[in-house]
Formats: sequence, structure tokens, C-alpha cells
Amino acid sequence: MKNRTARAKVNPAFYLILAVSVLFVLVPVFWMLSTALKPETDLFSTPPRLWPTTPDLSAFVRVFTDYPFVDYFRNSLVVVSASTLISLAFSALSGYGLSRFNFRGKGSFLTFLLISQMFPSIMLLIPYYKIMQTFGLVNTQAALILTYVSFTIPFCSWMMYGYFKSIPRELDEAAAIDGASRFGTFFRIVLPLTVPGLVATAIYSFITGWNEYIFALILTSSEDMKTVPVGIGQLIGQYKIQWNDLMAASLYAVIPLMIFFIFLQRYLISGLTAGGVKN
Repeated sequence: MKNRTARAKVNPAFYLILAVSVLFVLVPVFWMLSTALKPETDLFSTPPRLWPTTPDLSAFVRVFTDYPFVDYFRNSLVVVSASTLISLAFSALSGYGLSRFNFRGKGSFLTFLLISQMFPSIMLLIPYYKIMQTFGLVNTQAALILTYVSFTIPFCSWMMYGYFKSIPRELDEAAAIDGASRFGTFFRIVLPLTVPGLVATAIYSFITGWNEYIFALILTSSEDMKTVPVGIGQLIGQYKIQWNDLMAASLYAVIPLMIFFIFLQRYLISGLTAGGVKN
């Protein structure tokens, strides 16, 4: 009875915290939508209006008619999708190898992967630019793909390493007894069991690349190579900011991430918590 009474007392506070957290997340999104729907006369009204008197969809149309956002979205999708697939391939192989083999320097290598994530990426901006300039890759999608891959592979390898460790080695031994090669065991037996880990890794890699701004700004110069974050940043002018266009473009930029989460959310939690329990 005491336990039930304690739970009954805790539940209202718990749900109140959840409600406040949801509001904290949704209020900025609501304000973005409200601003995107406001006509010019309502943008700087005093006091500010929570919702426009006459909602106007022209900002959502202007994003694609007055600005080259079709090219921006295409570039982002190509660059981020390619970098995500490459990161998944290399991190899955490295995570499997680190979880199944013991070799000299393994601990140091794992430590190096973590240390590489401790430095701010802005420190690497000039070296990356000089490297891409040396190989003639500045203002190309290949430069962004290589950059994003180098950012995501270390942490993705750590994520996959933790997940592969949670899969019993007895599966590898059973497959070896049945005559399967090491690569056959990996691709046919172990890899299908790591779908939640792969999805969590893909989400991390996709979000990292989709939201990246500073490297995309520096490594691209022509309009037909710029990505969505750079395009949104260009809507901030020197003397004027078109707030409704800016918010409309930002809402469009959120859509791919929402679709990604809607279809893959059931794998996300299990993938992120993989390896947290010792067998």
C-alpha cells in the first residue's frame, strides 16, 4: 500500500515535468511557424502577436521561387546521405574488429578515438581547407563528404563497438564451426543483429552532417554547391532580415530530420543503450 501511495504521489509531478519539457521544446517551433505565416505588417507589431491576424503562406512559396533552395536541399541530401553511408560502413567494420580481436595498441586506439572528439572542430578549419585546396576539392561535394566522414567515423565506431560487444561471441564460433568465413559471419550472422545500433549511428551521422554550417560555408563558394544551413544563413542580410522567409526555410530544413526520426525511432533507444549492460 505504501508503494502504491508513493507512486500515486510521484506520478503527477512526473507528468507535470514532462508537460513542461514538451512545452519547452514545442514553443520555439510554434513561434517559427507563427512568424513564417505572418505578413510583413505583423512581423514587428507591438505588442507581438502570437498568431497572425491573416495567415500568409507566401513565405513558404518564396523560399523556392526567390531563392535557390532546391539546389541547397539537393546538395545537403547528396552530401549527408553519402557521408552517412560511408560512416556506417567503416564504423561497422571497425566496431566489429575492435569487439572481436585483441591486438597491441587496442586500448590506445580506443582512447585516441575519444580524444579526437574533445577538440572543437573550428580548430581544424584551416588545415581542412588547405588539404582540400591541395587536392583541388574546394567547392565540391567531395570536400564536404570527406570532412563529414572524418567527423563522424570516430564516434560512430565507438557506438558500434559498444553494440557489437553486447552480441555473444558464441554466434561467431557457431558460424565458424559451420564453415562460415570471418566476412561471412560478419555479413550474414552478426550484422543483421545490429540494426538498432546501425540506425542510432545513422541518425547521429545524419544530424551532424545536416546541421553543419561553418565547414560548408568555407569549403563551398558557388550557389550550386551550398547546403541548406548556408542557404538559411544567407537570408540574414546586412541591413534587413526577412524573418518570415527565414522561419519558413528553417521549418523546411526540419522536415527531413522529422521523417528520419518517424521511421527509425523504434530502433533508436535500443541502439543508444546497446552495450550498457554486461553479459
